[in-house]
Amino acid sequence: MHDDFQLLIVFAIAIVAPILAEFTGKLRLPGVVVEIMIGIVAGPHVLGWIGAPNALLQELSHFGMLFLFFLAGMEIDFRQIRGRPLRLAALGWLGSLVLGLVLGEFLQATGLVVSSVVTCVALTTTALGTLIPILRDSGATESKFGKHVIAAGALGEFGPILLISALLTAGDGAEGSTRLESLSFLGLFALIAVVAAWLAATLRLEFVSNLLRRKLHTSAQLPVRLAIVLLAALVVLTRQFGLDSVLGAIAAGLVVNLTCHGDSGVAVRHKLEAVGFGVFVPIFFVVSGVKFDVSGLLESPAIMARVPLFMMLFLLVRGLPVLALYRRELDRRERWATVLFSATALPLVVAVTEIAVESGDMLPANATALVGAGMFSVLIFPALGMAIRGVSANDSDSSTSPHEHSSSGETP
Repeated sequence: MHDDFQLLIVFAIAIVAPILAEFTGKLRLPGVVVEIMIGIVAGPHVLGWIGAPNALLQELSHFGMLFLFFLAGMEIDFRQIRGRPLRLAALGWLGSLVLGLVLGEFLQATGLVVSSVVTCVALTTTALGTLIPILRDSGATESKFGKHVIAAGALGEFGPILLISALLTAGDGAEGSTRLESLSFLGLFALIAVVAAWLAATLRLEFVSNLLRRKLHTSAQLPVRLAIVLLAALVVLTRQFGLDSVLGAIAAGLVVNLTCHGDSGVAVRHKLEAVGFGVFVPIFFVVSGVKFDVSGLLESPAIMARVPLFMMLFLLVRGLPVLALYRRELDRRERWATVLFSATALPLVVAVTEIAVESGDMLPANATALVGAGMFSVLIFPALGMAIRGVSANDSDSSTSPHEHSSSGETP
């Protein structure tokens, strides 16, 4: 179909997907999963309603991915996950790192992969941005289970992003940059992000607060515009430093999270979620399905055989530490659900494979298989995890935002 219709079809899919998700019965497929599935069917490798995404759709999809991580950063409230959830998540990710390195070395020794380090980075990721909408829709974000999943997902995002920035993207910034310079840029960006977070948490200017409150419900939408500018600024900053732009998106979400207090803060969150989940994020998920090369996967038995292998490795690397560390923390069903949630990976896998193929550290066949495994993990693991866990009495009404009960009169 003509390029002019691509965006129209993508938006139509974004409308149809949540409606179809209501009719999945006991499977209770999340809306994001249905968006990916319909994108695959509508894409060039099945029905052909959407050909190769044009430049506009590519840009909107990339911004949708960044907005997804931005919203994920907003959901990470370190005050809620600090203590045991954060400690267990950190220990779990370090355990995954060790397992990933061991398995990566074995795969490299067999000749299946080029770089054990790159393979390790891909296997230790968790798609927190994908999980947040699922947890939110099920009302589980405020439960003990939800806090552990968010903590594990946060470490599964931050850890691999830091490894990508420190080990894989050296030289992507200014010409001639070295790995030492990349580490220096990473440290400098971390310092900038910490200062921004500290200012956001402590600085309260009455004039600015009053101005933002007055403009919140007008056509100016000033707090929303400021949040978008912050997102753009930190993304640009990471790219200038030769770091992964996802790092900037999550950092922006964390900073905005610290500024949103009281009823005005809740309103800002709702508006940003409306912009993200209502417009840009669905484009990313649908286009991810459109770009997935189903025919290439099906035509190569060798690549096809690696998809379940990598899916199993996701489960082993991210799941074994969960089973070992959460025995006294979660019941058996929630433990296995956490295993499946932690092993869900896609956006960072795409980033890792693209960087690695360009640098010669990954075979294109392995990149296709890893992305395929990540795609199927998003399609299968969260739905299976929610089915295993069932509905808990601790889950809140999914229609209620976890920040909606704040009664403080502070302004953003």
